[in-house]
Amino acid sequence: MKKSAEYLLIDISNSFTKIAFSSRRRVERAIRLPTSSLTSFGLRNLLRRHDAKRLVVSSVVPERNAAVKKAAHQRPIVWLSAKATLGVGIAYPQPATIGADRLANAAAVAELYGVPAIVVDFGTAVTFDIVSAKRKYIGGVIAPGLESMTNFLYQRTALLPKLSLKEPRHAVGKSTVEAMRAGAIYGYRGLVREIIDRIKEQEFRGKRVRVIATGGYAQLIAAKLPAIDAVDANLTLEGLRIVGNLTP
Repeated sequence: MKKSAEYLLIDISNSFTKIAFSSRRRVERAIRLPTSSLTSFGLRNLLRRHDAKRLVVSSVVPERNAAVKKAAHQRPIVWLSAKATLGVGIAYPQPATIGADRLANAAAVAELYGVPAIVVDFGTAVTFDIVSAKRKYIGGVIAPGLESMTNFLYQRTALLPKLSLKEPRHAVGKSTVEAMRAGAIYGYRGLVREIIDRIKEQEFRGKRVRVIATGGYAQLIAAKLPAIDAVDANLTLEGLRIVGNLTP
């Protein structure tokens, strides 16, 4: 007998897409694939093996939305946007310009970890999204992603190699690769630490703020960054589940 779930959750980001089935309470194991490989055929195959009552989608790649619509057939789709019921308010001048994934993160962190809170999402770009003590999304910060920065060095310099990212052995590299790795990881931790400190100083001075990390390099960067309280690999998908529960 074919399994059935409440939701099929789909988080379409610039580089990768994460997909998971979910009940109202729990997100199942996620599938991660390049966004360029996301097709209606692949989604239909998933739904043939494991049906869902509705799809809940955050997308920052509009050209992939047609594949979702085609695969859904007659199933309802909840598209995450500032108009959706999020469980958090929005105190931001142009709500329509906020990325759907960022809204999902805000919904998830408020529900699961409490407010005020900062979400640091390590994707193609690293984004910092802030939810106030009044449970409102108030804005954020966007910086280049870790992999984007290291790839830029590789692409723009003749003698620097492509880098695999992992914890450096020493701050002072004894080879080009070691020097690049130290610059990338230690430098990136410094960037993240400084942005978190500035947000706390300007928005939440003297207050306890939860800082939650998610995204591809969250575990690597957060490993030795005390400013980050927890890493939640499925935070965006959890936000989609929560929005699904709030949608009539």
